[in-house]
Amino acid sequence: MFYRRKNYIVKNHFVEDFNHLFNNINLPNQLKHGTRFVGRWMMPLENDETEIFAIWEYDSKEDYQRIEKNVRSDEAHVARINQWFEERGGRAHLGKTAFVVIRDEEIFNTVPA
Repeated sequence: MFYRRKNYIVKNHFVEDFNHLFNNINLPNQLKHGTRFVGRWMMPLENDETEIFAIWEYDSKEDYQRIEKNVRSDEAHVARINQWFEERGGRAHLGKTAFVVIRDEEIFNTVPA
């Protein structure tokens, strides 16, 4: 199995809007292309920030790469994402005003099967 954690630290004013993006645009598209969703959590941090992360499961790293390629080449999805960002001032603007950290990481199980 291959596991991935997508981790964000965002400004608190952006949490509701960001959760809406995930629940209504990103999650449905990931599921459509075969991703197995483990869960998504958030916790408040200091300095008016919140950490939000999701964990995804795949059969293999190659399966993950294939699914990600399909997700990113889904033209309707890409258009929805681009529109969402543009309606909020664009990616560069949100990079300065909403997103603090974005990480996409492979994670490893520490419990023997």
